[in-house]
Amino acid sequence: MEQDNTTATTADNGRTKVEFKTTMGDFTVELYNETPKHRDNFIKLVTDSFYNGVLFHRVIRNFMIQTGDPDSKNAAPDAMLGTGGPGYNIEAEIVYPQFFHKKGALAAARQADEVNPERESSGSQFYIVTGRKYSQAQLNQMQAQISNMRIQQILDSLVAPYRKEIMKLRMAKDTAALDKLSNELITKAKAEYEKEPFSFSDNQAKTYTTIGGAPHLDGQYTVFGEIIDGMATVEAIENSPTGRADRPTEDIKIISANIVK
Repeated sequence: MEQDNTTATTADNGRTKVEFKTTMGDFTVELYNETPKHRDNFIKLVTDSFYNGVLFHRVIRNFMIQTGDPDSKNAAPDAMLGTGGPGYNIEAEIVYPQFFHKKGALAAARQADEVNPERESSGSQFYIVTGRKYSQAQLNQMQAQISNMRIQQILDSLVAPYRKEIMKLRMAKDTAALDKLSNELITKAKAEYEKEPFSFSDNQAKTYTTIGGAPHLDGQYTVFGEIIDGMATVEAIENSPTGRADRPTEDIKIISANIVK
């Protein structure tokens, strides 16, 4: 992907600000310098007026609002949206746990792990987290669920090379050998997981219990900025009536996006 040499004006904290004007109001985001590929791509798209006229095509209450599909411009009311983009993806820049899915987080949409194991981001589609508040007990339960899910993912990858052997043992009804192999693989999966175990930091726990967000997405998507003004507009979009595929029944459009001077 070629990048131009556009130099955006930044505020005194060194982060670029982008103001979005929409048919439901305005909001401003701030881009993280720690995710430079996403920052520079976003600046280029904004400078090229890429987002002007694009719809918020997916809105889920207590979760997020999503936009950035160029196919949504002038889309028919019954059109299925969410697959369009500029023709490229962006390498993942998951700076976790520094950046997480707190309320107001700006993150890149992407295809699922099954077809996108490297977790590359969409070249243009992004979402803004609205989320909800969680109790500490709910976070503890979620942490346990995420940990188990990740152990299972590791186990699945370890099992793959043994599928033929497992099939032979099953056909031979050799339960002792099956149990032995299963226990060995489970032990390996747990040991591999312990090299990088999942847990919510104190900062995350405080944020999710007081401000809210979408903690189940943490560490899986690139968070590359946050809302610094206009969260009321985001919440108004979030609460819009929706129809099929969570698309607002009345089009909500980005009028313009501009670097804050």
